[in-house]
This record gives sequence, C-alpha cells and structure tokens, in this order.
Amino acid sequence: MRLTYLAKSGIVLLLLVLLAGCGDTFRSITEPNDVEVPDEDPRVRQSTVWDLFSNNDDPNTKVAVNKYLWDASLDVLNFMPVQSADPFSGIIVMGFGTPPGGNRAYRATIYVRDPALDARSLTVALQTRNGPASIETVRAVEDAIMTRARQLRIEDTQL
Repeated sequence: MRLTYLAKSGIVLLLLVLLAGCGDTFRSITEPNDVEVPDEDPRVRQSTVWDLFSNNDDPNTKVAVNKYLWDASLDVLNFMPVQSADPFSGIIVMGFGTPPGGNRAYRATIYVRDPALDARSLTVALQTRNGPASIETVRAVEDAIMTRARQLRIEDTQL
C-alpha cells in the first residue's frame, strides 16, 4: 500500500504536534547536573497539551452574579417552581405558576449576568401558555426584582 505525499505529510505533522505537546518533559534529561536551575514560582506554570485531559479547575472559583438580584428573583417569583438554577452562569429557569390573585400562569427564565446591582445585569423572559408575556408585564417583574434587590442590599448593610 502506497501512501500519498499528502498522507505522509499529515502523519508527520500529527507526530510533530504530539511531540510538541510534551512541553518541557525532557528538560531534566538535557540539562547537565552542574547547572543550577532557579526555582520557578509554583503558581505560574506553562500549560501543555496534557492539561486538556486533567481536571485543574480552581475549587475557589467565585460566583460572578449579583447575590441580591439572584435572591430577589427567587423571592419575587416564589409562586413559580424552580426547574433549574445555575449560579455560575446566572440562569434560573422556573416552571409555570400562577401569581397570587391572578388567573394566568407564567413561566420565567431569569439571567443575572453581572455582579453589579444594575438593571443591565438582569434579563427576564416571561411566557404564558399562549406565548410570550406582554412587555409591560416583563417590565413590572423586572422592576419588582430590582426593588426587592435594593431592599435586600439595604437590609444587609444595616446588620
């Protein structure tokens, strides 16, 4: 079986990529013993191809959403069941629920995308069983969440 020039080139390229992924694995073999290597900062290291296959996630990763907006969203829309909530991405998905004193069921998706207590950090999508909710209803829910978030922040600073 004869390999074409293109196939041979592809194999050589693949081998070179794999070899380059080894990084500085062979540095200790090629350096003489009498050469003093300075200690590297343990916090700073170069990544290699093998880092793709390791689980090096930082366990101290902080959540990048505003906690007041998050809590206020759950508080204001407490009549809806929470289907899923991910504080790392800032998304809360809620199932259908009827507000107290209302006759129409809504479901909501809330997106808190910034740690700032700002209206631009909050996006609310409301849907009824017949389609999207009116813009006025969405604005009223966003305003209620922002008001509740400000109240929670004020309560938190008074402690």
